[in-house]
Amino acid sequence: MTARRFRKLLIANRGEIACRVVRTARAMGYRTVALFSDADADALHTRAADEAVRIGPPPPRESYLDIDRILDAATKTGADAIHPGYGFLAENADFAEACEAAGLVFVGPPTHVIRSMGDKAAAKTIAEAAGLPCVPGYRGEDQADGRLTAEAAAIGFPLLVKAVAGGGGRGIRAVHAAAELPDALQAARREAKAAFGDDRLMLEKLIEHPRHLEVQIFGDDHGNVVHLFERDCSTQRRRQKIVEEAPSPVLTPTHRERLTGYAVALAKAAGYRNAGTVEFITDAELNFYFLEMNARLQVEHPVTEMVTGVDLVDWQLRIAAGEPLPLRQRDIAIRGHAIEARLCVEDPYDGFRPQTGIVAHFAPQEGGSIRFDTGVETGSEVSPWYDSMVAKAIAKGRDRTEAARRLATALEDAPLLGLPNNREFLIALLRSEAFERAEIATTTLDDWAHLAAGDEASPFAQARPAPLHWALAAALHAEGSGGAGEWFWSGSAFDFSLTLTCGVETKRLTYTRPRSGPMAVAVGGDRVDIALIENAPPRIVFEADGVRRRATAAWGDAKLYLAIAGAAFAFAEPDHARADDVAEAGRIAAPVAGLLVKVLAQPGQAVAAGETLALIEAMKMETRVTALAPGRIAAVHAGAGSQVASGALLFEIETKDAPADVR
Repeated sequence: MTARRFRKLLIANRGEIACRVVRTARAMGYRTVALFSDADADALHTRAADEAVRIGPPPPRESYLDIDRILDAATKTGADAIHPGYGFLAENADFAEACEAAGLVFVGPPTHVIRSMGDKAAAKTIAEAAGLPCVPGYRGEDQADGRLTAEAAAIGFPLLVKAVAGGGGRGIRAVHAAAELPDALQAARREAKAAFGDDRLMLEKLIEHPRHLEVQIFGDDHGNVVHLFERDCSTQRRRQKIVEEAPSPVLTPTHRERLTGYAVALAKAAGYRNAGTVEFITDAELNFYFLEMNARLQVEHPVTEMVTGVDLVDWQLRIAAGEPLPLRQRDIAIRGHAIEARLCVEDPYDGFRPQTGIVAHFAPQEGGSIRFDTGVETGSEVSPWYDSMVAKAIAKGRDRTEAARRLATALEDAPLLGLPNNREFLIALLRSEAFERAEIATTTLDDWAHLAAGDEASPFAQARPAPLHWALAAALHAEGSGGAGEWFWSGSAFDFSLTLTCGVETKRLTYTRPRSGPMAVAVGGDRVDIALIENAPPRIVFEADGVRRRATAAWGDAKLYLAIAGAAFAFAEPDHARADDVAEAGRIAAPVAGLLVKVLAQPGQAVAAGETLALIEAMKMETRVTALAPGRIAAVHAGAGSQVASGALLFEIETKDAPADVR
């Protein structure tokens, strides 16, 4: 096999995976080139690489999915190899083919493998021929609704409607009854077209409450194929992974041998080269069913690296250069246990709705058994154009219990301040009895959604600020960090009074600095003795009621963001201009910035409370815009296909108890 030599690597991706590829490429002596859209002009990955090239405006189809612009960037910079990362064009056979035609080394599988494995229907045909068990379903070329409806009836409900192309949980809908099928077909087609440019669908019998297992494989040009054992990716929300681990806590050695054997058999049958992942689902009896093959590096690859000691990107680059696999199967072993948690800017207490904004503070600390792969830092802007995942936290332990404990503590010590995120939910999840007992299936978190929003006694309920948190917020305002309020002399002490809100709570606070003795804050009927030992945001050291503690604080967007021991809060002055509840119910705003893909309500239409009025696509997810109260649509302020800002007025509703003009 002739070596494919290259010296400069262009990373056709963004965010944390671009930063991660740069790290290994630099260690191997390669120069690197980053790409950026206008939304990423100041992003971390553009500064991590040796060079960076602008490739267009924020929409992915005009930048990160534009093959001609990417190849032009390679020509401009003299790059002679391209790493696609994951997502975007990573599994696009046309892109791989275009790279090869341009004389560039594509760091990934051969074009024909990407094409066959990227088509889930074709992949299952190859898998069945290789002896892998598959879930019953329909994978035909006839995409007419009538044919799909007939096939669905033959398969039986419940079933899954799935995009033939792509991955990442997009273009998938669960259907439990025939009446749900038309909407599911329409929604899956729309999402698949937007994410992958291919709206073909397939149907599968739904395995209820399954576990999601996958095997990391590698192949080279010398006829060698190895596996690097399995990962368990069962902890998901909205059919997208959120916590992954290696090895799986439920497999016996016999199960592991059978599962990895299936994966290697498929890789050999497909003529696989470079990194790939063979994905399976399993039922409660650990019967395996082939799901798909991802012809790329996976988001969760760090857990495999942690337990095997192998740098997967290093292997990718070596194999792309024509080298044989660095290790034989007998030399690859599992040592310890690793768990990864995806840190996402989404609100787990509001249906995991994606968020946008400025990162007021994020500075995670790595070392030893803890690793953070991140694409953001303090000051980064999170836009609606791309995925909501901004970082990954990974921890290794001697066993699963130690890994989970280390990861939860690492997340506590790495607050992401400035916009809602899932850090606290992840911490609670890692410490839950269900996770400890490895009882979480792919649908469990969706079944638990009410636990985050409802019962305050639930370990998944959103934390509420205690008197300690209010007291520290008042002390930081008083001692000159920012905000409003006023000092006054009470005869024996200086008092500082202000009103703050946090979530749905509002409190009047008085911070007292006496001539002698401890400082104190009155929080309603509570008194908290407090002293600021170190006030140098983001680092805060304070003593309250005789206990010295650490906190992280950041100011931004007229708010004080405060994190203590895993809980984070945003304190702000009350908004006295807020409209009354009736007016709020009559004015429906965009809950998140994004593309308005569908408008379902028209002027004059009667709507019920909770009825879906529109769909917004943001961060690769669809978010529903719903009516807050029954009424009649008075005005529609945006049409399908338009880009809307978070908080933009979309609908005005004449509610039952409101005047006709709620403006």
